[in-house]
Amino acid sequence: MIFCGINPGFVSAAAGAHFANPRNDFWRLLHAAGFTSRLYEPHEQLDVLREGIGLTNAAYRTTRGSGDLRRRDFEGASGRLERLARELRPRWIGFVGKEAYRGAFGERAELGLQERRLGETRLFVLPSTSPANAAVPWAERLRWFEELAGRSSGLPLRRGARALVLDPANRVLLVRFALPRKELWETPGGGIDPDETAEQAIVRELAEECGLRDFELGPCIWTRERWAQWPRWGGQAEHIFLVRTAAFEPAPERTAEELAAEYVVGQRWWTLDELAESGESFVPTRLPGLVRELVEKGPPSEPIDVGV
Repeated sequence: MIFCGINPGFVSAAAGAHFANPRNDFWRLLHAAGFTSRLYEPHEQLDVLREGIGLTNAAYRTTRGSGDLRRRDFEGASGRLERLARELRPRWIGFVGKEAYRGAFGERAELGLQERRLGETRLFVLPSTSPANAAVPWAERLRWFEELAGRSSGLPLRRGARALVLDPANRVLLVRFALPRKELWETPGGGIDPDETAEQAIVRELAEECGLRDFELGPCIWTRERWAQWPRWGGQAEHIFLVRTAAFEPAPERTAEELAAEYVVGQRWWTLDELAESGESFVPTRLPGLVRELVEKGPPSEPIDVGV
């Protein structure tokens, strides 16, 4: 993996290190997304080579901000990156900011995976980690870093099935996950075993995680693809089904130790108002609004992609 910034700022130039401004989130995001085994400091930039990570810039001239760069500052950038791809053969180059990519290739790009390749090297555009890009929240930046970590891991994309469980009062049953670097609330469910259908996986997962066996399985209402670097998978492609059931007290059939091994630490019912007013992290991130829309308008005629 090579990460390509746009150019050195004054702080980085003075330190002789990439992303050296203490308000720049690059090194923190690198660790939070799972690229590095620990949090590195800018002066340790050569040490990340041991983790398979290299660093470069699209332009070399030091400026106060990227807005001070000119087209001539990027002359030869695309050729230099092509040589790096040819000689070092990285699987991926991650551009830290849209302007780094535009400067190198003279074309605009959206965040995420790019159609352009340099030989066999895939290209991916990340949000800028500069403090000048502070309008983009940490969670949004981390999401894109995690997607690149998942895609670049070489691990497979797992098939998954989840359930939006509603009781007669339209309360939603959610599961709390305590992941290594964050906690969040998500619909119950998990991976589909090789010999299972999605519907069979829902039956098994609801019993294991919540102790729920008596329910009405409705249609698939949502789909979701989420890349992130997990121990055995690079991400999960999910089908999310509507489930109706009587109110009940969750009583998982798996032991607390077994659930903890899957990062599950609790379950609870949420009202629509509690979802809307909560400051907790939900998956998908639009969950409160999605649930309210479903309750008010009913299931969609076709499954909708709910994003991350």
